[in-house]
Amino acid sequence: MLCFVLACSGTRPDHLGVAEQRLAPCPDSPNCVSSFAKDAEHRVEPMSFDGAPEQVMQALQKVLQQHDRVEIVTQEPLYLYAEFTSFVFRFVDDVEFLIDPATKTLHFRSASRIGRSDLGVNRERIESLRRDLARQKL
Repeated sequence: MLCFVLACSGTRPDHLGVAEQRLAPCPDSPNCVSSFAKDAEHRVEPMSFDGAPEQVMQALQKVLQQHDRVEIVTQEPLYLYAEFTSFVFRFVDDVEFLIDPATKTLHFRSASRIGRSDLGVNRERIESLRRDLARQKL
């Protein structure tokens, strides 16, 4: 049973992060959403903000700390990468945030590590985080 649970977590991807001021593109599978995606299946809207990038990063940290089973893996002044782990099967989703201070935009990417379908979990996660951040009045 332990081997099954550990297998659900998958291996941390090595293609994440910022390249050319963008987050990694989504794969063809439907278990990923990104504000950089052009197609409707993968597209989520970025979030505009009025405050300073530092305020956005602080609000993002605060919102993530309110969620269970979230580990912040990498945090830089304009980029944050966190792992979200599901309760029952311990599936891990890789979630990234990129602040663009020039356009005052927060970009998102959320992707499942394994499997093909996520039953809309990644899209709902980003929409929920967007609502939580909106309450912070950025």
